[in-house]
Amino acid sequence: MPYTEAVPLGVRVAGDIEHRPDRPSPYRARVRWFDPASKRRRSLSEGKDTHDEAEDWISGILKAAEAGIAPNVATMSLAEYGASNMDLALRGLELKTLDPYLAGWRRRVVPALGHFPVRMISNGVVDRTVHGWIADEQSRSTVKNSLAVLVRVMEQAVRDGLVAVNPARVTGWQREYKQAEDELDNPRALALRDWPTLLRLAHALVERSHGHYQGWGEVVVFAAATAARIGEVSGVRVADIDTVNWIWTVRRQTTPAPGGLIDKNTKGKRARHVPIVEEIRPLVAERILAAGPNPDARLFTGPRGGRISTAVLRDATHWDEVVTSPGPEHLRRHDLRHTGLTWFADAGVPRPRPPQDRRTRLSPHHPALPQPRHVPDRERRNRPHRPPQPRPRTPQPRRPARPRKTPVDHAAPNWSPRHTERRYRISPIPPATCVDASRDDRI
Repeated sequence: MPYTEAVPLGVRVAGDIEHRPDRPSPYRARVRWFDPASKRRRSLSEGKDTHDEAEDWISGILKAAEAGIAPNVATMSLAEYGASNMDLALRGLELKTLDPYLAGWRRRVVPALGHFPVRMISNGVVDRTVHGWIADEQSRSTVKNSLAVLVRVMEQAVRDGLVAVNPARVTGWQREYKQAEDELDNPRALALRDWPTLLRLAHALVERSHGHYQGWGEVVVFAAATAARIGEVSGVRVADIDTVNWIWTVRRQTTPAPGGLIDKNTKGKRARHVPIVEEIRPLVAERILAAGPNPDARLFTGPRGGRISTAVLRDATHWDEVVTSPGPEHLRRHDLRHTGLTWFADAGVPRPRPPQDRRTRLSPHHPALPQPRHVPDRERRNRPHRPPQPRPRTPQPRRPARPRKTPVDHAAPNWSPRHTERRYRISPIPPATCVDASRDDRI
């Protein structure tokens, strides 16, 4: 990145325009200021094609200086601004999210928008750039990651005062992606049809893998039968399986991150319980015996004992070549979870409530409640208005009043009405004798 003169904040900035006919950009716009630290006069200039462009550049610099923005920051390109503020713009993100965001910044945002000054980026520029990515047949996740990092960088520019509104927040671009026809007509088309189809897929993956490792097929069957993600299947430990009630407590997932695979919490940020159906209980029991007595041992590992990821499963089993025969051509690893969820829904398993509402309550149409009578709108309109009536209250029998006792009823025999004040008997306290007490105790 070329060196740009830094302008201290709070100084007075002056601008001028010089016409140089022999230059490609004949109008040189220049701003000058006095540096209080070095006691020297500094300047910043840029060539423009017209006199109006030079005036606009100087006006923007002066406005930025009045707002407390250094002129060198106000004239930064998007690539320079992102390189100097990327850590601040991406703060708070998880490690696994940084890789796709930074890849989208380097490979798509900087080549398309990196030469634009930050103050010149508008909604129209971003909208045309996004539609250009879609025309280049970039995937939806690729465009989403590239746009997400651009939104964060421009949000930092909003906080710095370079722009007033974030121009990268564009909407409607996902409608450009046309879904497959079978997915529109039948959302269940992404799931496998039945249990024999799943077993044929698992057998085909094992046969295609090097060494015919049976663990790949077991991972596929377990993921589809429990509707789990591949990262959650890789993170399951022996202690997470309750072999008495056959319940799997999902506590962690193994996911890619900078530097390799790491174990982290689940996507929902909370543990959940998944039933283990009878068809895979022998498989789970064999994996527990093979794992040994260590309760922290992983239930599913690779041929060399390593951790499993969706990329490892794809490459080791040649997934893209195998899935065309036993199932749909576009079947992905995550569609194993879609398969399990579809089978659970067909079996009548109720859909869990969202995490923000865990209260036990009955819906209005619960079978344990009487079915409410539907009143048509015509009958409701023709019904005469009746003001709300007070609810009749059943009279409760009143308890007989207890006779009130006077002080004479519980007075002593020698009590007389003249002595109406309460008297207390005070017993004299005998003096204590301290024969063997120390001098400090004799007070």
